Amino acid sequence: MAAISREEVAHLARLSRLAVTEEELDMFAGQLDVILQAVAQVGEVAAADIPPTSHSVPLTNIFREDVVTPCLTPEDALAGAPDPEDQRFRVPRNLSEDVAS
Repeated sequence: MAAISREEVAHLARLSRLAVTEEELDMFAGQLDVILQAVAQVGEVAAADIPPTSHSVPLTNIFREDVVTPCLTPEDALAGAPDPEDQRFRVPRNLSEDVAS
């Protein structure tokens, strides 16, 4: 496999809008070449008879039955609230309108 050239690295840097120095072009060319070689090795190992997987062991979700159960009424839920209003919990405001971002 041919090494990636400095010109190709400079082109990729321009496309990515990255400012790179002359020394970085040489360094990145070597690093990208190693990465491309590793990807090529993985491509050689992948076989058509091996199905793609996301996990090494099969996973199964276990769902429970959806059973309707009684829950609190609004009055019961608000019974312990210090200052309910319109069937809602009333809480102090913690942000003002003029908060600086």
